[in-house]
Amino acid sequence: MIGPGRATIVATLIALACTMSGDRDRARRASAGSYTSTQAARGRDLYRGQCASCHGARLEGGAAPALAGAAFMRSWGAYSLTADELLFVTRTTMPRGSSVRLSRTEYVDVIAYILQQNGYPAGSSELTDNPGVLRALKLASPDASDDVRAKELAPAPARTPSTTVPTQSELDHAVDAEDWLMPEHDYAGTKFSPLRRITRENAKSLRPLCVYQVGDLGNFQAMPIVHRGVMYFTTPRLTIALDARTCRLRWKHEWREEANETFPRNRGIALKGGRVVRGTTDGQLIALDAVTGDQLWVRRAGNPSAGETFAMPPLIYDSVIVIGPGVSERGISGWLGGFRLTDGEPLWRFETIDRRTWQSTDSILVGGASVWTPPTLDLASGTLYVATGNPVPDFAGHVRGGDNLYSNSLVALDVHTGALRWYRQMVPHDTHDWDFTHAGPLFRATIRGAVRDAVATVGKDGVLRVLDGETHALLYETPITTRENVDAPVTAEGTHTCPGVWGGVEWNGPAYHPGLQTLYVNAVDWCSTFKVALEIRHIPGRYYFGGSAALDSTEKATGWLTAVDVANGRIRWRYHSPAPLVAALVATAGDLVFTGELTGDFIALDAQTGAVLYRFNTGGPVGAGVASYAIDGRQYVAVMSGRPSRFSAGRDPGAPTVLVFGLP
Repeated sequence: MIGPGRATIVATLIALACTMSGDRDRARRASAGSYTSTQAARGRDLYRGQCASCHGARLEGGAAPALAGAAFMRSWGAYSLTADELLFVTRTTMPRGSSVRLSRTEYVDVIAYILQQNGYPAGSSELTDNPGVLRALKLASPDASDDVRAKELAPAPARTPSTTVPTQSELDHAVDAEDWLMPEHDYAGTKFSPLRRITRENAKSLRPLCVYQVGDLGNFQAMPIVHRGVMYFTTPRLTIALDARTCRLRWKHEWREEANETFPRNRGIALKGGRVVRGTTDGQLIALDAVTGDQLWVRRAGNPSAGETFAMPPLIYDSVIVIGPGVSERGISGWLGGFRLTDGEPLWRFETIDRRTWQSTDSILVGGASVWTPPTLDLASGTLYVATGNPVPDFAGHVRGGDNLYSNSLVALDVHTGALRWYRQMVPHDTHDWDFTHAGPLFRATIRGAVRDAVATVGKDGVLRVLDGETHALLYETPITTRENVDAPVTAEGTHTCPGVWGGVEWNGPAYHPGLQTLYVNAVDWCSTFKVALEIRHIPGRYYFGGSAALDSTEKATGWLTAVDVANGRIRWRYHSPAPLVAALVATAGDLVFTGELTGDFIALDAQTGAVLYRFNTGGPVGAGVASYAIDGRQYVAVMSGRPSRFSAGRDPGAPTVLVFGLP
């Protein structure tokens, strides 16, 4: 994103303050003459080259937030920030992940264009850079009647759903189900389907059976769920139910955010007892009727004014919904919570920041350790396994000494109470944004000569680790992407390290094939140059980086699918993709692995050898969920295609689309 430059923000902030008091005409008069048409034209050209792929050709938003209209106005005005603070965010973090930096004059030109597109008139004088003026200007707080960030909504009485399925018994036996009942198939997170109708022998005959165009241009990272012929999935604002055979719409629910949307992503739902449960980008937890899509209840569970947002799919066990907020980079203090299924009432909370292990000064805000991927659950012991994210400020380890627990950790909790059972930190004192992303799959296998209950773990540091679930011992660790210079300190001059800031394993974790005793992992191979910032400031509602991470050129970005022998951690085979691999994996009893590539291809591989048996271009990068299920004896594979994120969308982001494949 290219955000506001110095002088342009002067006009924008005046306009925002006046807009929030209801006097837009006065705002426009105050901003009149603050830029020229020629300057806005220069900004338009820069915007088209640097910003439009993420923020939209008309500034309407897409993979990144809108830069025009009410959403833009509300976003900049919500925290009563000074123009100087907004400038700091812009010049130190945007464009995120890129080595490209504009000059101060160019940033101002872009904002002149944004100002123009928001209806403010041009004048005869160009915008200038005046820090003193910027520091003196503050946004007015919204009127109390409009301050939905702080408003505690009184929950309406919860309504009764139209059906009572799936039951807890169905969910307990999801590992053997022909439905796809959870984002990762079952509580253990195996991503393994027992279906064997599509095999290595007939996979070449696969074909698309139906297609559904989602009609949303935001990030699409949905993990679908399928129950009794109905598929459920999400976008940042939409929850959709389709006929899982024909892709025909059953119902669609749109959430209109009550507060500022801080991170426009959502990865899915949880389903139990007729309730479709999801989090929202503005910190709400909602339950919908599985049959009709009607809203059953809504509960404010997160604090959007503190940067909290829900991107992860919840987990439901018994009467407890488990969910936690992201994102670490907004400076939140992470947590995981339990909420009552019938009405969303809070039951327990586990704080993922143990400040006894942090050494920092009072002037530096520390936090992070957010949760943004599905947890797993050991049904026998009631142990919930959670992966936590990076500490903040990012990259600047010198201002937050110590191990920084419980960031970058596998945390084991009691699912009923949230009490800590044990933990293991994978990346102590992280300085590379190497979130620990997945606590699973859980499986029982012979490892190192003994039968063990094991936990597989992965993260953005590019390592697959397997732990003993009883003794908590590390059994082995296997690199699954390039790892170079990992122990070198991050400096102000820059340190080149692999994996990069967008490396290793992202929002989709490993799959486990019990018959072949193999784990399959997709990973990103993309390095970065990390730098520590000379000045570190926390600005509410904005990314909180203690430095920067410039990704290598996209020509150097590739991906690996790695098959690992669970008995010893040795690599059985590898598939190399010309682009990062971030899509989900599905292993099946037909000895196949289904996944997708950012090239746009859906692929089926031989689970034993890694040979590609089928390939189909979906029309957009595949970086979201994949699921396999059966209806009336026929096996299907659903693939979510298009716009997974601004880093992975590339020049041809496609449109969010659901494709369902099967045999003729």
